[in-house]
Amino acid sequence: MLDSDVLLKQADQQCQERGVRFTPIRRRVLEMISDTPGGLKAYDLLDRLSDEHASARPPTVYRALDFLIEQGLVHRIESLNAYIACPCPEHVHRFQLLICRHCGRVEELHQEVVGEMLSRTARERGFTIQRQTIELLGACDACVENGSASSD
Repeated sequence: MLDSDVLLKQADQQCQERGVRFTPIRRRVLEMISDTPGGLKAYDLLDRLSDEHASARPPTVYRALDFLIEQGLVHRIESLNAYIACPCPEHVHRFQLLICRHCGRVEELHQEVVGEMLSRTARERGFTIQRQTIELLGACDACVENGSASSD
């Protein structure tokens, strides 16, 4: 699991450097996501946030998520429709996600050669990549070892 305090300090610093506002709601959304291994769905986030802020509504959550994604602080896991905190927001974002289908663990990889190869192939075919999300679904070693992944 990510260290929320470190992640929040990085986010504060990055937002200051970029001249963007890291509001209390955005900060709390990032904190909740970073405290949840395997990601958090928007409506689960809304439920948690509305316990603390009675005025929290779906647009509030989606605006915060859009901001956090734009700043590289959060990634959307397309296959799970969930959000995870990025452990290295300063990194150029061509990344891959390893997702355990059994325990929900998510690990972010930065295999630049994969991103470069896809970008080069796309350019050769007259295509410009605007966003690249690669999700690899499978079983982590812990689930394989404890038998919970034996049905695969």
